[in-house]
Amino acid sequence: MTIQQPTPIRGARTRTNRAPTKPHGQWAVDGNEPLNANEEFKLDNGGLNVRERIEGIYAAGGFRSIDPTDLHGRFRWWGLYTQRKPGIDGGRTAQLEPHELEDEYFMMRVRIDGGQLTTEQLRVIGEISTEFARDTADITDRQNVQLHWVEVQDVPEIWRRLEAVGLSTTEACGDVPRVILGSPVAGIAADELIDPTPQIREIADRFLGDETLSNLPRKYKTAITGHPSQDVVHEINDCAFVAVEHPELGIGYDLWVGGALSVVPRLGERLGAFVPPERVAEVWHGVTQIFRDYGYRRLRNKARLKFLLADWGTEKFRAVLENEYLESPLPDGPAAPKPNSLGDHVGIHRQEDGRFFVGAAPLVGRVSGSTLTALADLAEAHGSQRVRTTPHQKLLVLDIDESRVESLVAGLDALGLSARPSLFRRGTIACTGIEFCKLAIVETKVNAARAIEQLEERLGALEPAIGRPITLHVNGCPNSCARIQTADIGLKGQLVLIDGQQVPGYQVHLGGGLANVDREEAGLGRTVRGLKVPADGIADYAERVIRRYLADRDGVDETFAQWAHRADDEALQ
Repeated sequence: MTIQQPTPIRGARTRTNRAPTKPHGQWAVDGNEPLNANEEFKLDNGGLNVRERIEGIYAAGGFRSIDPTDLHGRFRWWGLYTQRKPGIDGGRTAQLEPHELEDEYFMMRVRIDGGQLTTEQLRVIGEISTEFARDTADITDRQNVQLHWVEVQDVPEIWRRLEAVGLSTTEACGDVPRVILGSPVAGIAADELIDPTPQIREIADRFLGDETLSNLPRKYKTAITGHPSQDVVHEINDCAFVAVEHPELGIGYDLWVGGALSVVPRLGERLGAFVPPERVAEVWHGVTQIFRDYGYRRLRNKARLKFLLADWGTEKFRAVLENEYLESPLPDGPAAPKPNSLGDHVGIHRQEDGRFFVGAAPLVGRVSGSTLTALADLAEAHGSQRVRTTPHQKLLVLDIDESRVESLVAGLDALGLSARPSLFRRGTIACTGIEFCKLAIVETKVNAARAIEQLEERLGALEPAIGRPITLHVNGCPNSCARIQTADIGLKGQLVLIDGQQVPGYQVHLGGGLANVDREEAGLGRTVRGLKVPADGIADYAERVIRRYLADRDGVDETFAQWAHRADDEALQ
């Protein structure tokens, strides 16, 4: 039986080139005269410069001494956001000014390019969390670690400890090149096409903190993988490189640009260009400079690379890249084949050298500093000095001898990190949510964790029939940090009407997904008019729709996403 693939939905209309009456604020076209307050403060004093003031003024003077423009703008260039003041409900998120929502504490994002950590680095993060961040730590879906409750007085000491072991918070937030996603199994996977670590390191070493790239129109995200599972969600990054074998030129990368989600999602597109490994940094720099020079700056909600790509198209984008920014044109290249395995790397897997790596699932990415410290100790006790984070809020421990695998798995379980998780735990991720985020409307981590427990109890016996993870992504606002449009079941936080009452809840997106072992290419989920779920009803809804899928699917080969795109609205309620 042949199962029909859903028609890919690549994204909402993003075109902006219909007879513009005002300039877009493109530096290469309109000059760099600031057209809004964000562009003004960036030109007036670059975001990277705030570090000197944090160390020399604000750490001594405390929160009240911080200049408002630094606090709400430039602090982001060093991985710092004020966190949400406790007790402010989601209904007031859009009603209050930032200074009314914020607490005098910070979220700090530790940048982990490629998701690669030594156990020494992991232990330092854990100790910082325990000492300075009330033992908080979240593994993000961009391979970073986020800490909370950080006070500005402690930031210089935190930086000193991080930088002593080769870590930083430099450009972890802000209108800059953010962390580089990399395959969590780079350099160890038995079926890897190419190890992208040299390319990731070259980009980070050459361009992290580069002042010529520290004033982009908005954030800029990068992903690089050499693994055939395509494990870095490349379709939703501004610039991405996916390993591919060229029939004449050997192993290199397929170049993608212009992906991003948020409230106007758009999947990235191939430029059809083959990038040899030695030219990845050059090509990345060229794409980044296009965004800097031609990206739209006048309206902040149009200031992502996806809007420029929508107007230019791939042919013009490639021509500008090759003619204005590269030393020579790129050869044409093939697309990578469909992924051959799940890209979250959960479970026990043999490495190229005969040892094993073990991928474990925290509960929706939430861990703690003491857990990270204990994980470093556990890994070292089993002969490992390497840990990886993943774009799916998971953790990997590398280099384990076969005789010690089960002991490690038991130790991970004791830390709340499951190497053999249920399908529901494996497939669920959640953003920070209302607990700490000033943009959030709804709680996420607690609601998602509770839903996992309920689904394990109610549907655990049906896991063999389900057969594969059904991804459940829970987001506290419309901005899609948890990638709601690319999940089997994506939940977007908002106030919803349930039985005539306005309550915290979620809009539902169904049948989205990125390219994977069950899916030829990425596509965005569908929404059903009027379908809303209360904040405490995640498990009730997921159970109902999963049971309907099992009853209605066209054989065991039909995935949830395929069924969700062909099902009528009534079946999805």
